[in-house]
Amino acid sequence: MFLEKVIRPGSFQVIASGSRAAAFDDFRSALRRHQEDYILLLVDSETAVEAMPWQHLNEREGDNWQRPDGASDDQAHLMVQVMEAWFLADKEALADYYGQGFQRNSLPRRQNIEQIAKEEVFRALRDASRRTQKGDYHKTRHGFDLLEQIDPALVRKASPHANSLFAVLKRETSG
Repeated sequence: MFLEKVIRPGSFQVIASGSRAAAFDDFRSALRRHQEDYILLLVDSETAVEAMPWQHLNEREGDNWQRPDGASDDQAHLMVQVMEAWFLADKEALADYYGQGFQRNSLPRRQNIEQIAKEEVFRALRDASRRTQKGDYHKTRHGFDLLEQIDPALVRKASPHANSLFAVLKRETSG
């Protein structure tokens, strides 16, 4: 598992919720039911982020989420702008995964992957993978496998928000 490359296995539990709204509902429920545990929300930002996570989630059209009572600032984290941006931090893993026909030159060259718009991330992954045996990037067919293969150290270096997430997770799971 991707997070187990950074955080001690067994020291945390990941609950995949499906939709954004389901993730937020699950987060609020977990806060109420598991008050003794450290619970955090991790969702795509969907757009550029110019504010702290809770403020972004409150102001983003379609979310308008209020920070729940009892939740701290460091319990909301964003994958900026989408999880797939993390893949762009480890181009070598992408090339290894897709193999022959992978068009590495189709990938954005920006060091800070958070500056790459959601649409550009998906277009670049589609264009780079199109001529491979696996075909165009597909979230459910390729996403989780790729997440397992990328190097978290490269993601941390290329994404300030990922770096913040890992720092909080390490703090909360140590001991």
